[in-house]
Amino acid sequence: MAAQCVTKVELTISCTNLLDKDVGSKSDPLCVLLQNSSGQQWYEVDRTERVKNSLNPRFAKKFLIDYYFELVQKLKFGIYDIDNKTYDLSDDDFLGEFECTLGQIVSSRTLTKPLVLKNGKPAGRGSITITAEEVKDNRVVVFEVEARKLDNKDFFGKSDPYLEFHKQTGDGNWVMVHRTEVIKNNLNPVWRPFKISLNSLCYSDMDKSIKVECYDYDSDGSHDLIGSFQTTMSKLKEASRSSPIEFECINEKKRQKKKNYKNSGIVSVKHCEIIVECTFLDYIMGGCQLNFTVGIDFTGSNGDPRSPDSLHYLSPNGVNEYLTAIWSVGMVIQDYDTDKMFPAFGFGAQIPPSFQVSHEFPINFNPSNPFCNGIQGIVDAYRACLPQVKLYGPTNFSPIINHVARFAAAATQQQTASQYFILLIITDGVITDLDQTRTAIVNASKLPMSIIIVGVGGADFDAMEFLDGDDGVLRSSSGEPAVRDIVQFVPFRKFQNSPKEALAQCVLAEVPQQVVNYFSTYKLQPPKNPAAK
Repeated sequence: MAAQCVTKVELTISCTNLLDKDVGSKSDPLCVLLQNSSGQQWYEVDRTERVKNSLNPRFAKKFLIDYYFELVQKLKFGIYDIDNKTYDLSDDDFLGEFECTLGQIVSSRTLTKPLVLKNGKPAGRGSITITAEEVKDNRVVVFEVEARKLDNKDFFGKSDPYLEFHKQTGDGNWVMVHRTEVIKNNLNPVWRPFKISLNSLCYSDMDKSIKVECYDYDSDGSHDLIGSFQTTMSKLKEASRSSPIEFECINEKKRQKKKNYKNSGIVSVKHCEIIVECTFLDYIMGGCQLNFTVGIDFTGSNGDPRSPDSLHYLSPNGVNEYLTAIWSVGMVIQDYDTDKMFPAFGFGAQIPPSFQVSHEFPINFNPSNPFCNGIQGIVDAYRACLPQVKLYGPTNFSPIINHVARFAAAATQQQTASQYFILLIITDGVITDLDQTRTAIVNASKLPMSIIIVGVGGADFDAMEFLDGDDGVLRSSSGEPAVRDIVQFVPFRKFQNSPKEALAQCVLAEVPQQVVNYFSTYKLQPPKNPAAK
């Protein structure tokens, strides 16, 4: 029986005395959270924002983790100095790490420990503090905020304002819970709408004090306070676009110095609404089905399936990398699909009877019913299909992506979060129809759909990394941006010597958030809504 998630835990991270790796300024740290699946394979769960020019960062972004009482959940917190735009951390300076279990953190509530280098030696005097809070409330506050007539703190140009929201802890300290983006060179900024969980903002207490500080951003890290004010959710939630709630931004130092001081600007809350956000489990428990489709690469570069060098060669015990990937990912996803009937397609082969090249053929050769019964059904159909097709080319992904997208588009006609589609593509190499694939992915990003690409063999998979939008927004050939990142790519070779669960955990790690992002963006509730209590 699967481990039951007892509750969700929110982790807040701060560091002190980090190593300084930057010449002429201070390090720009970011914290990455890794979790250990069974064995030695660490996979990334999430990462904080980068804090510029600080050796004592307090990270605004929280980590949200499912806490399982009956599992030893090994965690690793890595601190990196980020000096470039790449998502990959291997080209950034490593400032230290700390390894522990989630149980250790929750039993301590607040844990402060020294950071260590990869060789186990101390990372200077660097330390990390992790604070855990149980999340019992999935209400979220949606804000729209602007300001006017802010003080100008810059000699050249105008202030670059941003806001910080702070909550007060039981012992009277203020803890930052949200930081807006910086609006450059503007004394009348309008910030993008943003969300803060009600628990993060005020412990879900409508009358608890909230402090809002407005700063002028400076690239060297010495941000200037423009002014601040205190309020409560009771007051904030009265805001509406027709009658905003307005606050004077007060700078105490200025007020004491200047006799006729009025304020340092006005912050105007145009919209403040409490909504209930569904979790991934709310959708699943509320009747959402995950529909799993497999796309298998039958191009010539795989090698003749009869040759032991071929990626399609079935070893004496009947497996290869394609089958291992199907089993690994499929065994997890099949639990979320009630009928357990999975369509499976091949691409890049000449198929009987006419041996025309096809880029979306059902591997059971039944176009009117491409479904296989369970994961074992996909495996059986694959083994039966191999001797009947001729491996050919080119490597076109877009037909299969568009095929699944048609079903996902049909599902959007239902006004609830009833279906979500996951396409697993297993391939040995370089895509031929890159422009068409980019466009297909950008179109699919508007649909209830995620794409997982597993690269088998030893090819150069740079193009795949490019499709995985982690490094920035993927654009179609005409320049249209993807509305969300729906592609997750992993090379199989990274997991060759890992336990079988590791591949699935890595490739499926982003799926729950992708499901939640899609349905919450389009304001779709689960068919049986457990959140609307």
